[in-house]
Amino acid sequence: MGKIGKETAGQIISFIGLVGVAVTCGIPMWRVTSFIGANIVTGQIIWDGLWMRCVMQSTGQMQCRLNESVMSLSQDLQAARALVIISLVFGFVGFIISFIGAKCTSCLKTEQSGSKVVIIAGCLVIVAAVLVLIPVCWSAAITISEFQDPLTIDTQRREIGASIYIGWASAALLLIGGIILTTSCPPQTPYGYPTYPPGQLYPAPAYPPSYAPVYAPASYTPSASYAPAKPYRAPSAYSPRQYI
Repeated sequence: MGKIGKETAGQIISFIGLVGVAVTCGIPMWRVTSFIGANIVTGQIIWDGLWMRCVMQSTGQMQCRLNESVMSLSQDLQAARALVIISLVFGFVGFIISFIGAKCTSCLKTEQSGSKVVIIAGCLVIVAAVLVLIPVCWSAAITISEFQDPLTIDTQRREIGASIYIGWASAALLLIGGIILTTSCPPQTPYGYPTYPPGQLYPAPAYPPSYAPVYAPASYTPSASYAPAKPYRAPSAYSPRQYI
């Protein structure tokens, strides 16, 4: 698979995970409580979510009420509100940035800059996966511990809702999409000798070349002759008597 194919696959998987996070945030199915009375007519199902609480009667009638006060929620759902919204913001920003640095677009001039932008987008998507995974696992752990607590009344035992499973699947998709984006086109470092900028070019001399006048020293003529006036001639022969 080429680089463009990896980027496209990462974007599609990240988008599906982002839609799953939005569904997890919206539907009121984080906890489900089933209550059945003396007969089936008095049975009801209670759904708890981040923004509303719904009660469905056995007759099919359903009533929902918005959670107007944050303090009415449990600690895990209060933290889930903030973390899921932050996860949506990070995932959306990473998804948009991935298009800016993609190879199929011409937003950036150099290929190395586009690779860095795609890697940043993948990191944001991975952060979004971690942010949605924390509240989902936290809420699931509290629900399981309360369900297994022997002091809990049967009518108050809650089970894991569909939002928890959707959140786990969305976190997995975001994590896979972010990893694909970060590894799709790593920036390549040039090898070899470092390149230097070209030196300054000087203009060629005009043709025919023009030369400046050359300095020639003035000729010196001596005013008098230093040669001896009368040359001396060595004797042709010596007499041995002169040395006796």
